[in-house]
Parts: sequence; structure tokens; C-alpha cells
Amino acid sequence: MNEIWKAFVDFFTSLKLTITLLALSIILIFWATLAQVQLGIWGVQEQFFHTFFVLNKIPGTDIPVPVFPGGYFLGGLLLINLVAAHIHRLKFTWGKTGIQLTHLGLILLLVGEILTSVWQDEYQMRLDEGQTKNYSESYRENELAIIDTTDADFDDVVAIPDKRLVPGKIIQHPKLPFRVVIRDFYPNAALQMLDQVHSTPASIATRDIGARIKTIPLPLTYKPNERNLAAAYIELIGPEGSLGTWLVSTQLIKTQTLELDGRTYSVGLRFSRHYKPYSIQLLDFTHDVYAGTEIPKNFSSRIKLTTPDGVEDREILIYMNHPLRHDGLTFYQAGFDNNDRTSILQVVRNPSWMLPYISCTLMGIGLLVQFLISLFRFSKRRRAQA
Repeated sequence: MNEIWKAFVDFFTSLKLTITLLALSIILIFWATLAQVQLGIWGVQEQFFHTFFVLNKIPGTDIPVPVFPGGYFLGGLLLINLVAAHIHRLKFTWGKTGIQLTHLGLILLLVGEILTSVWQDEYQMRLDEGQTKNYSESYRENELAIIDTTDADFDDVVAIPDKRLVPGKIIQHPKLPFRVVIRDFYPNAALQMLDQVHSTPASIATRDIGARIKTIPLPLTYKPNERNLAAAYIELIGPEGSLGTWLVSTQLIKTQTLELDGRTYSVGLRFSRHYKPYSIQLLDFTHDVYAGTEIPKNFSSRIKLTTPDGVEDREILIYMNHPLRHDGLTFYQAGFDNNDRTSILQVVRNPSWMLPYISCTLMGIGLLVQFLISLFRFSKRRRAQA
């Protein structure tokens, strides 16, 4: 038993394991960099880094098989290797204080990356001048929103994530007096009016504007300046039968309505929302350029942050490298649109955002301390020889 334990400890504290993991990480990063052209930054993160294994389909099938260790596997094993070596091999002495601090900083850096990949959320908030919002929207995820709007003072919302919009799936929610049947779902699609297309079969939608629109499936795009616009056909089935089939899409700005048993429901597909217990109003947006050019010099948003209880009621200026941090979220000035009348704020939730700063500080201090210790020892030997 002791031999097995010794072999186990030797494996996880081995310098050869460290070098092997670093070499595999270099290959993974190089491979992911090449794949970013087709997959984009989000696709690369999900396929290469936020996974235990890089999967690839068997040619001619849809069966995924692991072909290379992923970021979670390599990072987790490297973290175990560093911690085990730190405890088992690097005994604490004052002469190795710098090495201890450097290793501790590296361990914190790996822990911070793992926590960031698990906890971090990113949304967007698009605000026209004068507009007020109490929610931000996802850039990549969608949701089917069915809203009971009968009460003029309150909306009762049922939001179904796009991951559940699988063709053929039946969704029953206790707040809804009908079932939702997913007839078809397109992660990315273009819409075109049927009267503009010749020799086109009728739409499967039977209600509202969807009956006059043709849906054209498009391949997923991973380019940073393009966005996937999802669409779906849903059929609502009540106790007495079908209520009709609707086309819902993130491109349809106006929601569609349904009357049933004296209640009014709004149906639409939208980008996933993250509501907040406060509201933000865009008071003014400023876009400055360098004289004689169209090169952005600075763009900023003057906003008003308000809470319903009146505790927060203040104006803040958000501009490049000067975000707003509030309620565990960070609001960055990310862009602008609509001829400088619309501001785009990036809203990030990352509870572990301080760990990279702490880890880099520890590694810097550790390297400096170890250098000074070595310099002191060298100077002491030179004086002894003299």
C-alpha cells in the first residue's frame, strides 16, 4: 500500500508532469488560435477551454469522441500538480520565500481562471438617449417569453431558455393554460415576406404576421461583428385543441398577442434578460473623434442610477477604462449605434475579478524577493572571498 501511495504522490508531484501539461497547453492554445477563424472567440472558449476534452465527430456521423484534453482537464491537473509539489517538495525556508510566493500566485491565477469560467456572466444594455431600463440582455442566448399582460400594473412572465426549444418538444408550465409545442427552431435565420418570394410554399405559421413570412435558415456565425438571430415556430394547444402556430424571432420587434379565457398573452422570442432591482437612464451620450478624422477619441455615457426605494439616485459618467461598479456588476462603455444616439454598455458579473490582480502581484513580489535573496547571497560570497 505504501508503494502505491508513493507512486501516486510521485506522479502528481513530478516535474515531468508539469512540463508535459505545459507542452499540451501550448498545443491546445495554438490549435484554438487557428480554430478561432471559424468558431470565433466564444466558440473557441466553449470547445477548447471550458471543457474537459476537445470533442470531434466521427466522419459521417454525429457521434462526438474526445480527441485532445481540454482546458478544464489540463488546468485542473496542473493546479493539482502545483499544489501537491508545493506541499510535498517545497519545504518552507526563508531562502525560498520568493519561490513560495511565486507558486502561490500561480496557483491563485489558475483558481481565478476556473472560477471566472464558472461564475462570469456577460450581458449588454442598449440605451437610447432618454431611455430607462432595469434589465440587460444576453448577446448569444435567447428565450421564448410568454407574458400575461392582463393586469395593466403587472406582467406575469414565463421565460423558456432557447436550449429547451427542441423541435417536437412539448412544454407545459403551471402558469400557462396551454401547452407549447416546438414545431421548429433555427439558431440563426433570415426573414423575408412571402409576397416578395416566387414559388414558395405557405408558411407553417397560421397566426399573426408569421403567416406572411418565409424563414430562411442560415449557418451559425462566429464573427465578432455579426450576431445570430434565432427564429422558431411554436404551436399553442389549449384544453379544446390547437390555438394556432406562431412564428417568433428576435428580429420581430413587435410582440404578438393571444386572447384566451378573458386574459391577454404576449408571445415573442427575445434575447435572454437579466433584471435588476434598479433602473438606469441614459441622459446623454458623447462621441469625440480626433480632429480631421473619424478615429474615436473618447465616447462616454452620462447615466442616472435610481432604485425604487430612493436609496440610489445619482448621476454617473461611464467612459473608456472608467466603468461603473454596482451591485456586483461592472458596466463598461462598449460601443455606440444609431448615429451616436444609442449607447451600448457591457454588463459583466465576475465575483473573482480581483484574483488575477492579486496573483500577478504575488508573483511579481515573489520574483523580486527571490532575486534580492540570491543577490544578497552572491554579495556575501564575494565579500568572503575578498
